[in-house]
Amino acid sequence: MQDDTATGSRTAALHRATAETDITLSLDLDGTGRSRIETGIGFLDHMLTALSRHACFDLDVKAVGDLQVDFHHTTEDIGIVLGQCFTRAIGDKAGIRRYGHAVVPMDEALVEAAIDISGRSFLVWDVRFPRDKIGEMDTELFEEFFRGFSSNAGLSLHVTQKAGSNNHHIAEGCFKAVARALRMATEPDPRSAGRIPSTKGAL
Repeated sequence: MQDDTATGSRTAALHRATAETDITLSLDLDGTGRSRIETGIGFLDHMLTALSRHACFDLDVKAVGDLQVDFHHTTEDIGIVLGQCFTRAIGDKAGIRRYGHAVVPMDEALVEAAIDISGRSFLVWDVRFPRDKIGEMDTELFEEFFRGFSSNAGLSLHVTQKAGSNNHHIAEGCFKAVARALRMATEPDPRSAGRIPSTKGAL
């Protein structure tokens, strides 16, 4: 794995190659929501573009995976590499808000996301899709993506579906809610005076 994290900035870039996937990813937490996404999976490209835009993160993803098998390895591994980049970019977490929360409506769907950038990885996924696929993509893979991301980003993530009957709307609500919560949690807190947001003094 190649690590191109920039010193003194909230950016990171990684290249990770395995027998199943080859992923190059760069992340800027202080971006404007610009993205270039090429995963070979159209709907995942759409979701990562939404994540970037609504988190105001700049995100570049180039992934080549064993899509002839299925979309599992590519989706999960992108979550892993995104989480690893996030950990490098966020640094020691000094001065951030740490907690983020968003409730996002998407037509009939309503999704809540809550985040703690705690250094402790945990995913609670309470989302129910009425059908198994969106186009060619298995809906169960969204949980795998967010598990890979939260496990490697060192954060607690709760995603809860409040309403929804359309697969596309539910999935998009999940990505947008997580994006808005990430934006809040990673923002500088002007009242923190640059301190670590923990009574322990470290996260």
